[in-house]
Amino acid sequence: MSNIKFFLLLALLLTSCVTVAEEKTPTDAPILFVTSTLPPTKQGLTVPTPIPPTATATLDPSAPTPTPSCRDSATFVEDVTIPDNTNLEKGESFTKTWKLENSGTCDWIGYTVAFDSGERMDAPESVPVPETAAGSTVDISVDLVAPSIDGQYLGSFELRNERGEIVPIGIENTFWVKIVVGETVVQVGTTNCYYTTNPDYIQQLIDLINQARADVGRGALTVNPQLTAAAQGHSLDMACNDFLKHSGSDGTWTGDRLIRAGYTSTYYLEILAIGLPGDAMNQWKSDPLQWDVVINSRVTEIGVGYVFVRTSSYGGYWTVNMGRP
Repeated sequence: MSNIKFFLLLALLLTSCVTVAEEKTPTDAPILFVTSTLPPTKQGLTVPTPIPPTATATLDPSAPTPTPSCRDSATFVEDVTIPDNTNLEKGESFTKTWKLENSGTCDWIGYTVAFDSGERMDAPESVPVPETAAGSTVDISVDLVAPSIDGQYLGSFELRNERGEIVPIGIENTFWVKIVVGETVVQVGTTNCYYTTNPDYIQQLIDLINQARADVGRGALTVNPQLTAAAQGHSLDMACNDFLKHSGSDGTWTGDRLIRAGYTSTYYLEILAIGLPGDAMNQWKSDPLQWDVVINSRVTEIGVGYVFVRTSSYGGYWTVNMGRP
């Protein structure tokens, strides 16, 4: 009986210690994707997100320091030599000097003065400007030669920076030299009238009038000395006494002046204008009655007068007399 109990006890112990592992049938496992952030492997542990490194700028001590942008500007101070309307001899050499102020914020380095327009007077293409700090003044000189014909002449110049850009002179882009060659002084009443004539202008206007006549089939006009003398006298009267009309300051009319000059024909015409030759043509062309005079088919002779007075209202005054012998 005791052997049977021992055997049952042994069997019971063996049964409780031995387990049979059951082989499981494999099943399709889901594919795991690796992501940039892994889940925490431990409670309370967080994987930090990587921070890309940033570049630290290193300054080169030898590199030049950038210069902030500056503003170009100039101011005319005075004519050091040859003020406006200085009288010079034909072909006379002279040096024109201007004083300018650098009123901008840029230092003038590599700046030039260049001829722009008008009467060149043998001016070079450009001359260098002495280096001038902002806020300073400088004298700029150009060597010139007066024209060989009597008249009033004006030449304009520009100030340019090192890039060739125009530097404004106040509200203007240019400054100038203005001279008179062969100035004449005439006594009118009790006042001295300082005036100039310009033979080149007179010839230009005659050529323009004859071209306008040719355009409509009219013959060219020939210059008559008596008509010219009467026209020149009336232009002088208008310029010196500052008026623009056909009646003279002494009450005379066109016919009176022509007779006094020795022109005896009874058929004559007169037109007036101001400004340059082209200005005169434009003024007449805008007025049909005056343009009819320019292209009149009956006249054959012409006399032109031109006088310039700086202090007058209009500067240059034109008188054109036409007639037929």
